[in-house]
Amino acid sequence: MPVLQTVTRETFWTIGPVGEAAFYYLAAVAILVFLYGVYARISEYAAAPADPFDRLDDLPGRVARATRLLLSNEAQFDRDTYAGVMHTFLVWGFLTLLIGTTILAIDMDIWTKLLGQPSFFVGRFYLSYSLVMDALGLLFVVGVGMALWRRYGVRESRLWGKHTDLEDDAFVWTLFALGVGGYVVEALRILGTGFPDFETVSFVGYALALLGQEAGISPATAETVYAAVWWSHSLLALGFVALLPYAKPVHMLTSMANIVTRDEQAGKRLPGVPADLPPDEIGTGSVDDFTWRERLDQDACTTCGRCSSVCPANEVGRNLDPRDVILDLKAYREERAAGEAEEVPIVADGGESVIDAESMHACLSCMACMDACPVDIEHVKQFTGMNRRLTESGEMDPHVQDAMMNVFQQGNVFGDPARKRPEWTDELEFEVPDAREEDVDLLWYVGDYPSYDERNERVAQSLARIFEAAGVSYGILYEDEQHDGNDVRRVGEEGLYEMLVEDNAAAFADAQFDEIVCTDPHSYNTFTHEYPEMAEEFDYPVSHYTEVVERLVREGQLPLSPALGQTVTYHDPCHLGRMNDVYEAPRDLVRSTGATLAEMPRNRADSFCCGGGGGGVWTEVEEERKPSEERLREAVEDTDGAVEQFVVACPMCTTMFEDGRKTGGYEEDLEIVDLTELLVEAMEAAAIDGADDTGRTGAAAD
Repeated sequence: MPVLQTVTRETFWTIGPVGEAAFYYLAAVAILVFLYGVYARISEYAAAPADPFDRLDDLPGRVARATRLLLSNEAQFDRDTYAGVMHTFLVWGFLTLLIGTTILAIDMDIWTKLLGQPSFFVGRFYLSYSLVMDALGLLFVVGVGMALWRRYGVRESRLWGKHTDLEDDAFVWTLFALGVGGYVVEALRILGTGFPDFETVSFVGYALALLGQEAGISPATAETVYAAVWWSHSLLALGFVALLPYAKPVHMLTSMANIVTRDEQAGKRLPGVPADLPPDEIGTGSVDDFTWRERLDQDACTTCGRCSSVCPANEVGRNLDPRDVILDLKAYREERAAGEAEEVPIVADGGESVIDAESMHACLSCMACMDACPVDIEHVKQFTGMNRRLTESGEMDPHVQDAMMNVFQQGNVFGDPARKRPEWTDELEFEVPDAREEDVDLLWYVGDYPSYDERNERVAQSLARIFEAAGVSYGILYEDEQHDGNDVRRVGEEGLYEMLVEDNAAAFADAQFDEIVCTDPHSYNTFTHEYPEMAEEFDYPVSHYTEVVERLVREGQLPLSPALGQTVTYHDPCHLGRMNDVYEAPRDLVRSTGATLAEMPRNRADSFCCGGGGGGVWTEVEEERKPSEERLREAVEDTDGAVEQFVVACPMCTTMFEDGRKTGGYEEDLEIVDLTELLVEAMEAAAIDGADDTGRTGAAAD
């Protein structure tokens, strides 16, 4: 043990007392500059408008969750294993180097200088410290090397864009120089001090020292150049610390803060508009309208391009790149704060503005960008704010505007009279119960498309037959039902949405039921996450029909025959899957029919939007390729089996894919089938099997 006490290293070897004093002075300056930068950003956030949602409730839980995500890097692993490994090496390596530097500072500056205690940076502690620092530091260097290779070797396309500049290059090369530079300093010290035996634990530095020796570097030369290399490394590190809050590395701070303050229901629900707010102030029109969380969102963006790479509008060539929108807003905000830009509208249709209205019209509110973002940026909330401003200024897409007028006048997007809403029931061989006149277990909210659209009427009729066959207690509101408002809200028509909430909530309140079941995932989403905040009396269990029917099958109430032999694929609707985590119930139902399920590469949370959300179902876009066509291409070309039927569980998806099947030339390749229709086919097969069994039994008796 006495021998181990001599095992250590001299931190300021060859630097001298003057150099040590200079280092402490520069370190103090760097820390002060860093702290001022942090203070300035926090001050900006504090002076910004409040966010409508509570972002700091259960703060310990929020911090614990953010820490878990930081250490596990699970968001980075999603869709990209290479990036997950790379980021894990970077994070764990960087944190180790940071903690190691902090421990050294505590020993040198507090434990020994202030408290007058003998250094603990000796013996076994020093050996353990050196081994861990070398090992994890090597991971850091490897991680930076992987980043360099991805950026400059394979030139990953999503890492390059309009906001890529020299600052990105400087950031990644600085990290590389810091990581490698630390080992060079260590190697020169080991070589210059004659290769102490115990320094073999610093295996990376020791190996570099051996290489230096083989290259002809003498101990005297190593000692001579050590100070210059040490100062170069130290100044680079101090400069990095000082500039961190002012440049791209700030995301190392803001990303963590963004994850801590995330809204668990972001995108699923949207903030309301204060009742006393003048119409011309609704939505995002100027820099002053950004809440503190929206500013933090913008500052947290790492320009990784994950959001852009999964955006369906961006993939088919529409004028929307989610990353560019967030970074354009950030750049304009910073330019305005510095007095370098004139005031222009945040969003406008034509003329000078930060964001073009066409970009906001292109957004499908599918939340793929938010799901892919590793730092929890809430794109949809900011996009909706801009859509609200466009709506209030009369700059809405003409087709969407027509749909909104139909909803306002008739309560549905088709503009048909309310009395026609239940006409789809006329072709049924039974009467659908009226929930306004009798108590029911299930209040079935049918929705606009199953009620008025000829193709989707077959979906409503199929679901009605399923409920009848299962013998459940159900009913509909007939003409008292109105549009749910989910997409009305997302195109910016907040006032109309509030009116729909009030009318639908009143209709529901007049009925007696236990549970709401929705045909459309869009209805399911807004009833679940938004109506309760708008109407206090709206406190009902809400389910999608796939959940209810799966329950009926599981409990043996619905007779099905697993006799279907076709190969099908299932498309996860954005509002059912990504937004509400309903993935297995629809798949269980598909399997219960006997059909073979072939998954598309993009499934579950990674599902590709049909193009109908956020008002997309009401717009007409001249383009070479539609989102629905790209999804059908995936179903035809990228599945393992020969898919015969494309199964959906959303009326809007049915509409979009039926259109894409025609315009994309897939009419001969596959059939669009709602899950209800597949289930009815299995029910009919069960009935035939039952009849055959009865016939065979009778024949045997004869």
